[in-house]
Amino acid sequence: MTEAELAARWRHSLRTLQRWRAAGYGPPHVRIGNRVVFRVSDVEAFEANREADE
Repeated sequence: MTEAELAARWRHSLRTLQRWRAAGYGPPHVRIGNRVVFRVSDVEAFEANREADE
């Protein structure tokens, strides 16, 4: 999943996701060249943990 796809899924701006990533918040990411991508399983696990914390 690309950064843009995750931003759309979470209804946040791309810049917000970039700031969170720089701060160490959010699901693990992989850098492929200059692209940042996320595994769907990591995103779903992060969402599940975030919902459990609420």
